[in-house]
Amino acid sequence: MKILITGGAGFIGSQIAESYLQAGHEVHIMDNLATGKRENIPASARFIEMDITDPAVASVLAEERYEVISHHAAQIDVRKSVADPMFDARVNILGGINLVENGLKHGLKKVIFASSGGTVYGEQHTFPATEQHSCKPISPYGIAKLSFEQYLYYYHTCFSLDYAALRYANVYGPRQNPHGEAGVVAIFISKILAGAQAMINGDGLQTRDYVFVEDLVRANVLALGNIPTGAYNIGTAIETNVVEVFDAVNAALGNRFERKHAEAKTGEQKRSVLDYGHTKSILGWQPEIDFEAGIAKTVAWFQAKHS
Repeated sequence: MKILITGGAGFIGSQIAESYLQAGHEVHIMDNLATGKRENIPASARFIEMDITDPAVASVLAEERYEVISHHAAQIDVRKSVADPMFDARVNILGGINLVENGLKHGLKKVIFASSGGTVYGEQHTFPATEQHSCKPISPYGIAKLSFEQYLYYYHTCFSLDYAALRYANVYGPRQNPHGEAGVVAIFISKILAGAQAMINGDGLQTRDYVFVEDLVRANVLALGNIPTGAYNIGTAIETNVVEVFDAVNAALGNRFERKHAEAKTGEQKRSVLDYGHTKSILGWQPEIDFEAGIAKTVAWFQAKHS
C-alpha cells in the first residue's frame, strides 16, 4: 500500500514508518520538524517537509494519491493546549480536516488516527475504561482528539472512509522527546543522566497507563488490515503512579537521587487506565512488554545517546 505518515519524523511516527517499510509498503512522511527530527526519518521513506495545516497539502495529496493516511502529526502538549486552545484546535482539528478533505478527492481509503485514551475519557468513573466509557475530556487537547474522531465518523458515514481511531495510553520508549511537558519517563531519564534532580509534581500518586512504543507500533501494523471502523484502546490495563515511574527510572540508573516533590499542577487528571479487551478481540493485539522491561530498553537507548 501507499501510505502517508503525518508526524513521521517524531518519536512514534518514525517507528511506525520503519515497521511499514519492513512490511513492504511504500511510505511517505509529512512533518514540519517542529518537534520531529530529520535523523528519525528512515532512508527509504520519501520525506515531505510540510505542516498539515498548509494549503499546499492539497497538491501533495492530488499528486501522490495515498491509499492510507497514518495521522500522527499533532500539537501533543496538554498544558500548551490549555494555554493556547486556538492553536491546538487549528493543528489538531483543522489540520486533520485538511488531510481528509483533500485525500478523499484523490483515492484515500483509510485513516489510522493517533487519538488519546489518556484524555478523551476525562476523569474516569470505571477502571480500566473501555471504549464505551463516557467521553468528557477536561483539556482542549482531549476535546480536539475526540472532535476529530467525530469527524472521521462523519466521513465514514457520508463518504465510506474507513478509519481506526487508536486511543493511545501514555506511550514511552526510545526516541521520546524529553523536552517540554510531555513524556514523564523521558523527562526523568534525561534529568538523572544529566545529574539533575527530577521532580515529582504534587504527591505523585496520579496514575497513568504506560504502553511501550514497540507494542503500539504492532497495533498500527494490525490496523492496516480489514477491521471494523471505530475506536480501539491501546494500553495495558495497568495503573502506574508517578512515584513508581521515578523509582523505576532511578533504580535503572543506579539510584542516584532521593525522591523530591514540587508543587502540584492544577487541573491534572487523577487516574487513567485503558481496557484493551475490544482491541484484543478484533485486532488480536495485546501488550507484550511489561513496564520494567520497557524502562530498561528506554534507559539503554538514552544512555547510548548520552555517552
